[in-house]
Amino acid sequence: MRLEYKVFIKSRQDSDILRNLKQKKDKLKKLKESFKNCATLLIVMQSNPDPDAIASAYALKKLANSLGELQCSIIGGTIDRAENRMLVEYLGISLREPDLDVTKFDLIAMVDTQPGTGNNPLPSGIIPNIVIDHHPVNKFTRKCKCTDIRNKYGATATIMYEYLKIAGVTIEPKMATALLYGIKSDTQDLGRDARQEDFDALHALYKFANLRMLSNIQRGLVKRDYFQMLCNVLGNAKAYPNAVISSLGYLESPDMIAEACDLLLRDEKTCWSLVYGFTKDHISISLRTSQVEIHADSVIKKIVARRGTGGGHPSYAGGQIPLKKHTKTEKKNLEKVIKEKFLAAINDRNTKGTSLIKYDKELITAEKLLGQ
Repeated sequence: MRLEYKVFIKSRQDSDILRNLKQKKDKLKKLKESFKNCATLLIVMQSNPDPDAIASAYALKKLANSLGELQCSIIGGTIDRAENRMLVEYLGISLREPDLDVTKFDLIAMVDTQPGTGNNPLPSGIIPNIVIDHHPVNKFTRKCKCTDIRNKYGATATIMYEYLKIAGVTIEPKMATALLYGIKSDTQDLGRDARQEDFDALHALYKFANLRMLSNIQRGLVKRDYFQMLCNVLGNAKAYPNAVISSLGYLESPDMIAEACDLLLRDEKTCWSLVYGFTKDHISISLRTSQVEIHADSVIKKIVARRGTGGGHPSYAGGQIPLKKHTKTEKKNLEKVIKEKFLAAINDRNTKGTSLIKYDKELITAEKLLGQ
């Protein structure tokens, strides 16, 4: 390669880096301006926040306290997964009730979610002042005054790390641990939908994180009903040529659906997994894929079309469909629609599913004999 061409390439790369840095500084400046003349900030997470949402909310609270001296409250929803509960406990976050009167706050911000997506407790019709997210932008977000949507990033926590770094805010061990775990979990250790910024953030955060606490969070103790969940999802799982589909039945919280979906994708003979479950008001769906030809976010939109809301990324997505009549017939029909639309979208239509697992009758007989 000629020297002149090398110099040209390096100059262009340097120019891109400077332009990118300026854009990020401008985003921070706009965020800081949003804090002016405001005393209270409500930070809204998903209805069932994951580590990325929790870490991002914690980081935004730190930014608001440091740059604007705002009093912050955080709302999300039920947190059942052991890792998420332990992360919240470690950070000392006091979550407010989802039915909080949001109109009492000077500012409303959303992290790792957006208005109108159906997966957060923000009342419909209310447009937040601030939205920071790594999912594709929607029409309601475009109405917000201060937005930072980077849908190519693997985690919202990466965006928040860059904000803290540019603002010169000290990233203490708790913050570093939370952001690190948020990035690791959402990108599955940088193996899913991650880009260079996620790698850079993860590398930098390792220096400050409490790695022993990180290990404890990842291996959090689970409730007894967790094992029942595993039994249910495996017992209900049906295998198709390219997918595994399962139901968790009725759930107090849909927190476990995503974890079950991740588990089923580990089947060596499949490249798609879909898990759904019913809650009090709706049916929640999680979708995962290991192939690249068809994107999970486009498939989930086909599944929930005209009935509910959904979105996500190329390799993972989620959606929800409200229940209207709450009858067995309605639920049965929804299950049928979800399966048919999903299988059609991934070109598995007109195929019959078989049980993923088979019970060992001899083992059951032996257990009965031992019991006698």
